[in-house]
Amino acid sequence: MDDNVKSLAQQIQKLDQALRAEMKQKFDRDLPFDELLFDRWERARHLGFGVGSSIYHNSYVFGDVQVGEHTWIGPFTILEGSGGITIGDYCSISSGVQIYTHDSVLWALSGGKAPYPKAPVVIGDCTYLGSQTVVARGVTIGDHVVIGACSFVNRDIPPFSVAVGVPCRVIGKVVIEGDDIRLVYHK
Repeated sequence: MDDNVKSLAQQIQKLDQALRAEMKQKFDRDLPFDELLFDRWERARHLGFGVGSSIYHNSYVFGDVQVGEHTWIGPFTILEGSGGITIGDYCSISSGVQIYTHDSVLWALSGGKAPYPKAPVVIGDCTYLGSQTVVARGVTIGDHVVIGACSFVNRDIPPFSVAVGVPCRVIGKVVIEGDDIRLVYHK
């Protein structure tokens, strides 16, 4: 390794150590080097997302993706917006969530002759998508919805619903009375 490369590597290691120490002291967490270098809120601003929203550096964004204010998009997410994605205000898009607005089933089956079908995905305000959830093209998820982890959402979910599973189905409702918020499950 030549001296310039060795010196640069040492500088990067020192920067990594300093950033890790600062993160640990401020927030009691340890993040990968790229997440220490890049600001999630600045990335969201660069993408045109709403005020106060953030998206991790290791998340993928393709096509037309619109995100409202104060929405958190966790690490390792895929937002595939070739057909358009709209995500509301105050949403939580958990780690590993994948949202697709097209699929390649017909294209593959036809030997590349059929086009990719595309349809937009809309996610309302104040909605939570649990970790590792997959949302298929053309789905609308209403306001104040909870989607459980590892769900496959391939149909619309009405507002104020609790939904889980593969395929995702409504199993309860969100009840909001003033400051009181409850999840009520069907029997």
